[in-house]
Amino acid sequence: MGMRGSRILLGSLVLVLLLGQSLAAFSDHFTAVWTPEHILPDDASNGVKIILNQNAGAQFASIDSFLYGSFTVKLKLIAGDSAGTVCSFYLTSNGANHDEIDFEFLGNETGQPYVLHTNLFANGVGSREQRIFLWFDPTADFHTYSVVWNHHQITWSVDDTPIRVYKNIEDKLPNSYPKAQSMVVAASIFDASSWATRGGAVPTNWANAPFEVNYKDFSLEACTVRNNDISACTSNYQANWWESAENQALNSAQASALRNVHQKYMVYDYCKDQTRYSTPPTECAYNAV
Repeated sequence: MGMRGSRILLGSLVLVLLLGQSLAAFSDHFTAVWTPEHILPDDASNGVKIILNQNAGAQFASIDSFLYGSFTVKLKLIAGDSAGTVCSFYLTSNGANHDEIDFEFLGNETGQPYVLHTNLFANGVGSREQRIFLWFDPTADFHTYSVVWNHHQITWSVDDTPIRVYKNIEDKLPNSYPKAQSMVVAASIFDASSWATRGGAVPTNWANAPFEVNYKDFSLEACTVRNNDISACTSNYQANWWESAENQALNSAQASALRNVHQKYMVYDYCKDQTRYSTPPTECAYNAV
């Protein structure tokens, strides 16, 4: 999203390219949250593999936490029958009133399209789900998944194609936008047989385990929060490239690409779920494509 151009390194900005061509090991930037034996870094390939079997999945998270920035990874998803499984790439804070920005990949029966589930939590309130079919086979090769989060909007992208936008309308709907809690970058794989594939109709086939998902080329360009002090990320932030005018709204080509994704591949949009919401939530009108 947007041209990065030259970078101005301010006190509020840290440039982190993880597992890149010449940078430090996975363990210098990430830590295991659960089941460390299912987290297999390969620094030679700039990647990490995480594994799910019948006993446990796995999760890791960044050591640093961030407030605003660009967060990107390349993923190669579970090949074959992955029904009942979910793997993820997301940002999250802690606590009951947490913020969260999600990519979740819902497993499928062999030959069925992968579903990409996105969601947003702000001040502990989520239920802002959208789901799309991916228009390629995400198990055949690595593809790039990105979030750009700034003071104006959040943009989710796949291979540089925007798939979702969520605007900051705090002036109209307070507590609806993540703006004050730093978040770690995390990834996980887990069993979600009760809901992941066709609403839980297809259980996990453990004969296919272990299930493996591969991540590589993490790129985090963001404002790092130290000692829970967010002031450096909320003042003098305008020079950070992700805050630039071209990242505050989609241009015409990006907006057209987003409409195309929604028209061709949208599976579910909470804004159009009249069973849940007789009147669409307030933010939906601002995020329409």
